[in-house]
Amino acid sequence: MDESWKAFLKAEFDKPYFVELSNFLHQEYETKQIFPPKIQVFRAFSTDLNKVTVVILGQDPYHTPGAAHGLAFSVPNSQPVPPSLVNIYKEIDNDIGRHVNKTGNLTPWQSQGVLLLNNVLTVEAHRAGSHRGRGWEIFTEAVIKYLNETRPHLVFLLWGRDARSKAGLIDKSKHLVLEAPHPSPLSAYNGFFGCKHFSKCNQFLKEHGLPEIEW
Repeated sequence: MDESWKAFLKAEFDKPYFVELSNFLHQEYETKQIFPPKIQVFRAFSTDLNKVTVVILGQDPYHTPGAAHGLAFSVPNSQPVPPSLVNIYKEIDNDIGRHVNKTGNLTPWQSQGVLLLNNVLTVEAHRAGSHRGRGWEIFTEAVIKYLNETRPHLVFLLWGRDARSKAGLIDKSKHLVLEAPHPSPLSAYNGFFGCKHFSKCNQFLKEHGLPEIEW
């Protein structure tokens, strides 16, 4: 975790809901196969808070072995590009011409100030959504509120029902909120394709004198 998040995270970790969540996770990691590995659960927070310009909010981590590594929609270089990310790349290509990444690893986005945060940060193997309702949603809501209050001119990319439920937490007079259906094959054709979020994001950043993202 980056030092810039230390004060915020310490305050959250001390709250009763997070103590309860931590106890649950300790038992889960001891007795079941949980993703991502413990050391990568908070990997999104290795992004320097002071450099965050874009927030992409996902659902929960990939639940197949080797795929989740702590960044929403991202997988390690050794893994095939997941279907949702395939669709994200397709939209980038249609929107701005081409995507830069050659793999499914989105660390290059993170290094440019894109916070790749899931709504729920852990999952049991082969059981999508298995750690919902355990406290992660409270934590994620706190993160969004903190970003809304402390950072200027952010772009929030909210894809899917879980992410879009956080839209009301964001001051739209200060930040750009872009909403669309989830990019999964089940819903991408319901409005994710054609949303042009990537060009809209870069236009907003440019207007506020911030570096555009190399998607």
